Amino acid sequence: MLFDHDCRRCKRLSGFLDAVKDEYPEYHARPVAPFGCEQPRLLIVGLAPGMHGANASGRPFTGDHAGILLYETLHRYGFSNQPTSTHRNDGLKLLDCRITNAVKCLPPQNKPLPSEIKNCNGFLAKEIATLHPGTVILALGRVAHESVLKAKALALSAYPFAHGAEHLLDNELCLIDSYHCSRYNTQTRRLTTQMFDDVFAAIRRRIDTGAHTAAA
Repeated sequence: MLFDHDCRRCKRLSGFLDAVKDEYPEYHARPVAPFGCEQPRLLIVGLAPGMHGANASGRPFTGDHAGILLYETLHRYGFSNQPTSTHRNDGLKLLDCRITNAVKCLPPQNKPLPSEIKNCNGFLAKEIATLHPGTVILALGRVAHESVLKAKALALSAYPFAHGAEHLLDNELCLIDSYHCSRYNTQTRRLTTQMFDDVFAAIRRRIDTGAHTAAA
């Protein structure tokens, strides 16, 4: 199963979502499904839904601060039909791209426990297993990066996380790293628009040229 709308395998997360739903009855407050193309050339892996973003809208990075830079950049590099994502019925379509999360449920303080990341990793593993050779996987942050490697049963030490790093995996998949486009990272300028653009330029170049070798 690639996704379970009714998953409750993490007791802490399920209880938290129940409490959020009581406080915000209009919110989605359930596991958030991947969004985008069935067979993408770019799979973006985030951390987890945000409280007033994806957890509210039911669509990854929709309605929260992190989605502002992400969707602007996706549009600029030809991966979406519009530069904004405000609600799940806003007409946004992804082109050759899909967005998913390492953890599909909202965690308290945006910090999933290791056991929760592990519980959700099977969904990511099955999703990655459906990717065609040559697909690029963009990991937004270290947790997403490590979740991809765990999903592929690869040693973390062999593929160190670093912003802009490119790692050639099996089946000609390429894992590219970026700092997460969170409010904290963008406001502190740990991640700038230019830095994010540089990552997407590398992704676009790799996809368009069909490059299947690791960057030097």
